[in-house]
Amino acid sequence: MTAEPFQLREESYLSIYLWNEKDSKLKVGFTTKHGGQSIEEFSSLNLGLHVQDQHESVMKNRNFLSRNISFPLEKWIFAEQTHSNNIKKVSKPHSGKGIGSYKDGIMDCDGLYTNDKGIMLSLCFADCVPLYFFHPKSNFIGLAHAGWKGSVQDIAGEMVRKWTIDEGLPYSEILVAIGPSIGACCYKVDDRVITSVNKVLLEKYPLPYENITSGQYNLDLKQLNKNLLMQAGIKVENILVSQQCTSCETDLYFSHRRDDGKTGRMLSFIGIDEEA
Repeated sequence: MTAEPFQLREESYLSIYLWNEKDSKLKVGFTTKHGGQSIEEFSSLNLGLHVQDQHESVMKNRNFLSRNISFPLEKWIFAEQTHSNNIKKVSKPHSGKGIGSYKDGIMDCDGLYTNDKGIMLSLCFADCVPLYFFHPKSNFIGLAHAGWKGSVQDIAGEMVRKWTIDEGLPYSEILVAIGPSIGACCYKVDDRVITSVNKVLLEKYPLPYENITSGQYNLDLKQLNKNLLMQAGIKVENILVSQQCTSCETDLYFSHRRDDGKTGRMLSFIGIDEEA
């Protein structure tokens, strides 16, 4: 089995060590639920402002994370996520969007990208698939949030097309990492979802689901997004895939499905420090 690409740096977050080796100024990772101030079902490092946690606790948690990775919170950019395939290019003037209010983030958006250094992109998760994009030669970085709705709208392919068609980057040089999310082991869906999945997939790729009973399937969202990335032109050797399931890893992650919707949020994040 391929080595797990997301490794704990400390209790509060994991990092993509293979990408860190390519660029020492790259700050990239996925948070755990440990090390924060929140209590009860949000214990302890809830980083989502939209889940009815105490606002003060979330802000303390966000400040803690920013200090921990040495990237000032005023340089972070968040989005108002809507399970869409909308992707926005951002730049330094967007710094601070969504820091203290979910609704003040980049509106109606589930993907962010930039080639500006000195800003941190971030999105919230609690089972959906975090997608990370990196082009080392040009400093392009990106994030996408892919639940089943975003996945079947091919947000993964949309990001690839933004980078290759709009920005002129070569398919062969784009790196993608698929982060921890709910696994097929814990993600049961119905015919409505699978019908949508079948509409976006080519038959040459591995089937990302298994029929378990009539009208019920185990869906592997990470495999679905890997298929869509390959379908969009990304080389399979340039795609890293986490083996971690946010629902199974009870001690490490919040999970919307496991926790019946009353839970916190992890953050994906990616940014490049400015040159000294």
